[in-house]
Formats: sequence, C-alpha cells, structure tokens
Amino acid sequence: MPRISEFYGIAIEMYFGDHSPPHFHAIYGEDEALVEIDPIRLTKGHLPARGTRLVLEWASEHQEELVDNWGRVQRFEPPFRIPGLP
Repeated sequence: MPRISEFYGIAIEMYFGDHSPPHFHAIYGEDEALVEIDPIRLTKGHLPARGTRLVLEWASEHQEELVDNWGRVQRFEPPFRIPGLP
C-alpha cells in the first residue's frame, strides 16, 4: 500500500492493482475514505468534515498527478510522491 502523500495527519495511499474506477484512499485517524479521481468525489467510507475538505482541495490541486500514479500502480510500478498541502 504505497503512501503517496501526507498532510495535516492525513495519509493518502494507492494500492497496487486496485479495482476501478481510479481512486485513492485517504486515512485520517480511525477514519478512511475512498476518493475517486475523475470526477473528484468521496465515494465510500467517511472522513470528518475538516478531513474531507482538505482531501478534496488537495486532490483538485493534484488531479493530473493522481491520474498518472493510478496508471503506475495498475502496472505494479511504484507511484511518485505528491506534495501535501502547505
């Protein structure tokens, strides 16, 4: 489960060979959510309101990089790190 980013206590991970549609996992404390990449939206699980806002903002800023990393993990190649929010 490669971790591609971390910010404000939130871990962003993509799993090798994971199911479609393209997505990532956001983990914030005990909460976890699945976030689709295009369109960017939380589709499964739960994050507190602050975590949801931060994750969606971050994903909007890095959508192209997320799409690229999705392709990499589908080919079982290591994804690139993506900077977190400042």
